[in-house]
Amino acid sequence: MSTKIALLKSGESVIADIKELISDDKVCGYLFKQPHKIDVNKSVFLTEEPAQSTDVNVTFSSWIFFTSDDEIPVRADWIVTIVEPVKAIKELYEEKVNGEDS
Repeated sequence: MSTKIALLKSGESVIADIKELISDDKVCGYLFKQPHKIDVNKSVFLTEEPAQSTDVNVTFSSWIFFTSDDEIPVRADWIVTIVEPVKAIKELYEEKVNGEDS
């Protein structure tokens, strides 16, 4: 699995097994297998002192709720960038898609 995070023009961060779709030796799009939207929520504590914590809560949700498709093609012009996820995020995602989470 080639797990990557794609930042889309819409501002969404999507994690998936991402493969290039090539036509005439040019990348015309990408195939997202088991795509999930990444939602990040920063922990907020009400105190009188400045916040020192960098704790974040990451959740994954279906990128497109109302489809049973496992693979979704995405046009290349909708991708801002594709990056390698940090190890912890990659492991959480792979646990989720492999059915190892509760």
